[in-house]
Amino acid sequence: MKLKEDMSPLLLQVFRSVAWVYSVITFLPWYLLSGASGNQARSKRIKARTVSGTSAGPYRAVNSQQRLASLLHNGVDTLDKVFEYAVVHFPERDCLGTRELLSEEDEMQPNGKIFKKVILGDYNWLSYEETFHLSQRFGSGLAALGQKPLCNIAIFCETRAEWIVAAQACFMYNFPLVTLYSTLGGAAIAHGLNETEVTHIITSKDLLQSRLKAILMEVPRLKHIILVDIKTTSWPDLPRGIMVHNMGAVQELGGKTENVMVSRRQPVPSDIAVIMYTSGSTGIPKGVMISHSNIIAGITGMAERIPNLDENDTYIGYLPLAHVLELSAELVCVSHGCRIGYSSPQTLADQSSKIKKGSKGDTSMLRPTLMAAVPEIMDRIYKNVMTKVDEMSSVQKTLFVLAYNYKMEQISKGYSTPLCDRLVFKKVRSLLGGNMRVLLSGGAPLSAATQRFMNICFCCPVGQGYGLTETCGAGTISEFSDYSTGRVGAPLVCSEIMLKDWEEGGYFSTDKPNPRGEIVIGGPNVTMGYYKNEQKNREDFFVDADGQRWFCTGDIGEFHTDGCLKIIDRKKDLVKLQAGEYVSLGKVEAVLKNCSFIDNICAYANSDESYVIGFVVPNQKHLTTLAAQRGIRGSWEEICNHAEMEKEVLRIITEAAITGKLERFEIPKKIRLSPEPWTPETGLVTDAFKLKRKELKTHYQDDIERMYGGK
Repeated sequence: MKLKEDMSPLLLQVFRSVAWVYSVITFLPWYLLSGASGNQARSKRIKARTVSGTSAGPYRAVNSQQRLASLLHNGVDTLDKVFEYAVVHFPERDCLGTRELLSEEDEMQPNGKIFKKVILGDYNWLSYEETFHLSQRFGSGLAALGQKPLCNIAIFCETRAEWIVAAQACFMYNFPLVTLYSTLGGAAIAHGLNETEVTHIITSKDLLQSRLKAILMEVPRLKHIILVDIKTTSWPDLPRGIMVHNMGAVQELGGKTENVMVSRRQPVPSDIAVIMYTSGSTGIPKGVMISHSNIIAGITGMAERIPNLDENDTYIGYLPLAHVLELSAELVCVSHGCRIGYSSPQTLADQSSKIKKGSKGDTSMLRPTLMAAVPEIMDRIYKNVMTKVDEMSSVQKTLFVLAYNYKMEQISKGYSTPLCDRLVFKKVRSLLGGNMRVLLSGGAPLSAATQRFMNICFCCPVGQGYGLTETCGAGTISEFSDYSTGRVGAPLVCSEIMLKDWEEGGYFSTDKPNPRGEIVIGGPNVTMGYYKNEQKNREDFFVDADGQRWFCTGDIGEFHTDGCLKIIDRKKDLVKLQAGEYVSLGKVEAVLKNCSFIDNICAYANSDESYVIGFVVPNQKHLTTLAAQRGIRGSWEEICNHAEMEKEVLRIITEAAITGKLERFEIPKKIRLSPEPWTPETGLVTDAFKLKRKELKTHYQDDIERMYGGK
């Protein structure tokens, strides 16, 4: 979508003439030297084909038509061997990096709230060899504390270097690793720990204090808590029988001669590596059993789709490692000798909430080349940059808009714009360190506007991926030479995809122009099923005549003629209105989230009613400005609760819906403005910022009754 060119037609024509002359003069030498013709050919080629000859598939990538890939390197068939391979090939290279905390202070905000601000130093690095030895000693120490092979152990911890050290230790010693989101509620945490019968848990001091301590009495089997923090702390008020250890002390114990000499039981490919609990967006979290061979197949497929991946790359890790996207991305990096620098959403950039003004955020220090992000993070970057563009002088804004639209035209043809990149977009690109060459989006659909913005302003391709915990995060990733938007690419070399007819929703593999249906993923990356949940296993998984496992995703997709997949709906998001029209709530939200007045939105519909309603987290800056223009004053909460502001935002939303070509019955007729943002801590969204519809419905029940006329 082009930006609005707010300038005189004469000046606009002058600029276009200059751009045309520049393009004509530079095109031929650039075209010959840059390999643009090859890029164009790659972007237009067929990327996947059906292997059955029918439009239902299964569809496979063109380079895996005969056989699906399952191994990165010959003989490297378990995760401990993956790390050993990396240590042999990259022993002295940096592996895991953590910034030094120089100082921490409280800062008073204009609204009276106190925010904690930090000043961070350089990254301190562990080499691959050092990381291996730390993991080896930690695994040995856990065994000395009574942890047995093939018995589950839990990790409940923030994303940090110690997480990967602990995980590698568990992979080495064949301890199935139970992962839990750090933002899950107490009942969900207790459920996961009790269901997997863990006796040992790895966590941090902060999470023990804020989350675990309150539920320890509900987890009677738990005996050992290992804290990853350097400083030791006494915990006198924990239940009797629970021992607290420091990670360093466990590693010291593991380094003793009598413990080092004990032989470890190495895993086999079919052993469970991880029991990954889902974020619980549709109810109680389910534990997904993932074998060593599942993960290796998944990361094999992902690595093949990332161009020129090698030990010179730097990845920034900040998403939850309990999420399959982050864990898979980091294991891809480890398998290729990349370095991983750790961050958090609060310290990512210079402008992040915990970074003290004037000091550097993590991307400025690390200057990463690779980054995975969920759409929520990219949407925030997009809206923040566009807000700053609106604040520019008219000359600066005009130059930015013209350069943006010029570059959009060029990349749609497969061409690059080195001059624009250097003169106009260099400052925006520096927000992520200035070195980014590949951005991968996953976890939820990325809007076309945000994807195109990231392409243009950060001067690098944005690959959209599609996968689920049940498929090790692997399904599809768009090729980085493909600059189309709204699609998630062709199947990875480790997986194949079928389309299953869904009669109720009206989706069939015989549909024209593109076959449509429920996405069913098969391959060696499809996991072993849900832990202790045979009923769901029978519903969601099946094994074909050749012994291959398949997972029914519940997502609706269509295959384009070049073999790329587009997600168009979700079975669980489809609601039938009173008059019989079907509304896809996810589609409504995807269209409206591009509106600058909306930070987040949840569409809601009741089958007994004739219209859609919505809960909206408005953009504070835009709404406050609008309120001032309308002469409405008060606190943020008072502005959001003001009936006049509700009407104004509904009008703006309706205009955005019409522009986005929503049907009349899909447009929300009433809304509720929410003054509080939806974060994983509120329990209203998952760690990947997916909406928890059940919790949102409960939270806004009074508003639902009001908007549907009950009050």
